[in-house]
Amino acid sequence: MPISVDACVAQHLGDRREQQDRVAILPHPGGGGVALAVVADGMGGHTGGTIAAQQVVHTARNNLERFSARSESARVLLESSINEAHMLIKACRFINEKDPHSTVVMLLLQPGKVSWAHCGDSRFYHFRGDSLIFRSTDHSYVAQLVVQGKITPEQALVHPNRNILLTSLGGVETPKVAFGEAEGLRGGDTFLLCSDGLWGYFTDQELAWAIDGAASAREASELLIGRARALAKGDGDNMSLAILKLVDTAAPEKVSASAADDGLLPPQPAK
Repeated sequence: MPISVDACVAQHLGDRREQQDRVAILPHPGGGGVALAVVADGMGGHTGGTIAAQQVVHTARNNLERFSARSESARVLLESSINEAHMLIKACRFINEKDPHSTVVMLLLQPGKVSWAHCGDSRFYHFRGDSLIFRSTDHSYVAQLVVQGKITPEQALVHPNRNILLTSLGGVETPKVAFGEAEGLRGGDTFLLCSDGLWGYFTDQELAWAIDGAASAREASELLIGRARALAKGDGDNMSLAILKLVDTAAPEKVSASAADDGLLPPQPAK
């Protein structure tokens, strides 16, 4: 059965003075069902984090425009985008006298498969219905403690050192990047990319239930941000997310009312 994509990006300032996250879903200019989703969580004090996150999205957009799905691998696109953004962010330290850094998570959607990469603690989730298929592992101090069995995932959410990252873009060392890929996609598969300002309030199962139970990607975005804001109790971080829901369609010539001509819903910010 043909599949369409219902997609949405959303952000909320939280209780911060400045929005240092950046998020985008970028359709390939050549179409073909190829698109790149990006979430970048900037760090580095006033304006520094914004500069870093903007550079991540800008670099990803430029590389996507030159990407040929027929002759180039998804991993090369993702890896080059992250490494180039890293070098450009480092250069900004000298030009702007800031200390910019950023995390990043990217997803490249192609017909029948997705590829992803991440650095830091911005996350990638793959759900099928209300079940978790895959979740990225943070490059953070507490994530390593969980992997080592020293603390539980629940303890990690409230650990005093939960914000310590082991790698990011813009640092002295080359960023550590994790990659993955999935094929055999079908209707009911959903992909979530988000910054820690969102996922920090939910278990994996709660995210799955909320997204699966929503009628659209936009409704899921609004629901998650609304719940996170209520749980933040006046001390919430910036939040950014991108949701891509694969939907079975009745016929090839029909496109979901919530989808654009290229098969992707234009980014719709949730208030």
